[in-house]
This record gives sequence, C-alpha cells and structure tokens, in this order.
Amino acid sequence: MPHDHAHAPPADLGPAFRWAVGLNAAYVIVEAVFGFLTGSLALLADAAHNLTDVAGLLIAWGAAVLAKRAGGATYTFGYGRATILAAMLNATAILIGVVVVIWEAAQRFQSVVEVPGLTILLVALVGIVVNTGSALLFMKSQKDDLNAKGAFLHMAADAAVSGAVVLAAAGIMATGWQWLDPAVAIAVSLLIAWTAWGLLRDSLRLELDGVPHAVDRQAVADWLGAQDGVSDVHDLHIWALSTTRTALAVHVVWDGRDADAFLEHITDELEHEFGITHSTVQIERAQCDRAGTCLVA
Repeated sequence: MPHDHAHAPPADLGPAFRWAVGLNAAYVIVEAVFGFLTGSLALLADAAHNLTDVAGLLIAWGAAVLAKRAGGATYTFGYGRATILAAMLNATAILIGVVVVIWEAAQRFQSVVEVPGLTILLVALVGIVVNTGSALLFMKSQKDDLNAKGAFLHMAADAAVSGAVVLAAAGIMATGWQWLDPAVAIAVSLLIAWTAWGLLRDSLRLELDGVPHAVDRQAVADWLGAQDGVSDVHDLHIWALSTTRTALAVHVVWDGRDADAFLEHITDELEHEFGITHSTVQIERAQCDRAGTCLVA
C-alpha cells in the first residue's frame, strides 16, 4: 500500500539540552554544598531534585538523539518511541523525588533545625535564574513535543521550588519560624507531583498506542469520509511514533479513477490539517463496472 514518508524532522534540542545540563549540574553542586553547610532541608531537597533533573535531561537528550536515527531491519519505524520512554522516566523520577522530600520534611517537623535564612535566600535566588533560564530553552518546543515538555516541566518545577525556598527563607528571617523550611518543601512537592502525574499519564497514553491529545480521531474520520468518492471509512488507527511524529493507518472504500492523485491528496492533507506525518491508506473498491466485473484493491 502507498505510504507517505515525508516526515517533518524533530526540532534540534541539542543546544538546549547542553546548556540546561551544564547550568543545572553546576547549580546542584553549589546548592548541595550550601545545603550541608547550613543544614537547610529545603536547599538539600531542591539539590536532590535538581540532581534527578540532570539525569532526566540526559535521558531526554539521549532519546532525542535516538529519534533522529533512521529505522533498520529490526526497528523499522526507527527509535522515536525512545522519546516517549524518556518522558515517562522523567515523570517517574519527579514523583520518586517528591516522595523522598515529603518523607524527609515530615521528619524535620519532629526535630526542627535552625537554618540561616539569608544564605538560603541568596542560593535560592540563583536557582530561580538557572531554572527559569533552562525552562525557557524548552518553552517553544514543549508545545509540540512531550519529551521537551518533560524537560520544560522539570525546569519550571525547579524554578517554583527555588521561588518557594526564597519565600521560606524570607519568612524565617522575618519571624524566626524554622518550620517554614520543611512546610514549604512539602507544599511545593505536592504541586510538582500534580504536574508530574499529568506528564506520566500523557506518556503512558502514547506508550500504549493511544491517540495523541493533539489529534481528534473523530475529526479525522469525518474528514476522510467527506472526500470525493469515499463511501466508507473503517479500521482507522492513529498512534504516536515518537513525541513529535504521528502515524495513521486506514481503509477507505473509494470509487474514483486516479488512485495516485487521491492518495497524494489524502497524505498531504492529513499532515497539513492534522499533523499526521506517516499515513498508510488502503483503498477498497466496492463498485462494479458495466460488464459486472468488481475490482478490489
């Protein structure tokens, strides 16, 4: 059956990943050092979370590189689904980090540790700059790429954590309430868990060959059924080849004459209208000619 192989190349995220990994790795070292020196759980929790982010960024980066490799005899569709796995691992890492932080924060409530608010505030301010800058590197790509979205959420979540640490430090300096440190850690962790759960749900949907959220299956079916000469549409399947590429397979009953032109029109418009870059369309003919001969293709 004819196929459309004019796949749109995924965005080159290499520079974004390089900068994000470098900045965050350096900040993890700074934050961990000051966290140990000051005894701040909020700083140490954020450092641990940033460390998982660096690992997540490396995984996502590797998946993006694999997605560019052409398919072979074994992996005929290529390695694009590695980006889906990377998004899933990113979400899982965030959720594990959240559990660890909440557990440690709960212990801290039982044995409050005094922390220097000013030092924590200054280190967290640096974190806001680093994490916000890293998130901005993926701002554009995250709208169309779940793998980039995972990296974006990681960085945005860290920026939120750093912002919360700043507020906690300011609160400690103003009131002397040391419990603000673990309390803020728990509050931000719960917010991060909510965003991570959405990422995990979306990546699991793609991993199980669900229709991507960006594609309306019924709209595709209606559009195909409305094409000239099409009397029926069935066996319609839409699934993700990666976090940026979508595939379709369908059978259409069609009674036109120029099959090549019909298929070219269908595949071009599916990509233009719905972002489906790999289409397999099987034509079935239910019409018979005047001599009584029925053609089946």
